[in-house]
Amino acid sequence: MISKIIEQNLVNKIQEQIDENERFVIVSHVGPDGDAVGSSLAMWHFLTSQGKQAIVIIPNAIPSFYKWMPGAEQILIYENDKELADKKLSEAEVVFVMDLNERRRMNILANAVVDSPAPKIMIDHHLYPDEFAKIIVSYPEIASTSELVFHLICQMGNFQDINLACAECIYAGMMTDTGGFSYNSNSKDIYNIISELLNIGIDKDDIFRKVYNNYSENRMRLTGYALHRKMKIYPQYHTALITLTRRELEQFQYDTGDAEGLVNLPLSIEGIIFAVFMREESDKIKLSFRSQGTFPCNVYAREVFRGGGHLNASGGESYSGMQKTILKFENSLPKYEEMLKNSV
Repeated sequence: MISKIIEQNLVNKIQEQIDENERFVIVSHVGPDGDAVGSSLAMWHFLTSQGKQAIVIIPNAIPSFYKWMPGAEQILIYENDKELADKKLSEAEVVFVMDLNERRRMNILANAVVDSPAPKIMIDHHLYPDEFAKIIVSYPEIASTSELVFHLICQMGNFQDINLACAECIYAGMMTDTGGFSYNSNSKDIYNIISELLNIGIDKDDIFRKVYNNYSENRMRLTGYALHRKMKIYPQYHTALITLTRRELEQFQYDTGDAEGLVNLPLSIEGIIFAVFMREESDKIKLSFRSQGTFPCNVYAREVFRGGGHLNASGGESYSGMQKTILKFENSLPKYEEMLKNSV
């Protein structure tokens, strides 16, 4: 038995928007991860199954190991085709905003989405959602937005319309946003949903291989370099840090997504319960935080870097340059020493 997570009044409002309109745009965040791509494509498959016109628009390129998802070839990349994307948004009757809680996470796509006259429907699982959407489906206790898409479709009474392509996208989003179901994944509903997706016909082992055993040679060498040369351990704080500069990324011909999952690897070290990854971009330092046990990396992210996320998986940004960001991180650890020790 799968729980009815979403408030029924929200389900009814979304159903009305789907019933009364024909042209839909689905958008997600910059630097799309598996849940962003999976939830967006799952919604696209569902809407097309209802006879609707729909298109997915994402700010920048999706990683190569997500391009196998059914429908990925139909995604419109905003930075590559701004004119067409703007036209689709201006003509849209409804815009679904997937897997993001703040307009700034859409980056270069944000203004076009906000300026679109179409009502926005946000479906997300991050804390503190912006209120730019007309309908907000926000459940931070849920492990992934893809899981929420499954709940929404079922609560609208359309389970039978989840075809194999849609099911594969839902599973991929659920799997990647829980690190292969290794964190934020103790809910019984997750495994009930997986059972239903298996009944539809997904091959979960094949999906795992397509995502996690599909790295380029450059990505593998970058991973080795990061672990051997750029990982620093702070034993007193049960913490590990990995940093990569733009020059280092260029040395390994960095492609979108090549550093995804890197932050999780230090958690395999005995005694490490908090892992931090800093990646230099053109205008900022991108921060990823992962933890094990009870240490709330979302609290750390919010208090130190004005970021946020979930108990064991969070993110943030810094605009102070790599060295100052590292120093800020190191200076912050003593404040969390007791919390870190108690989480071991």
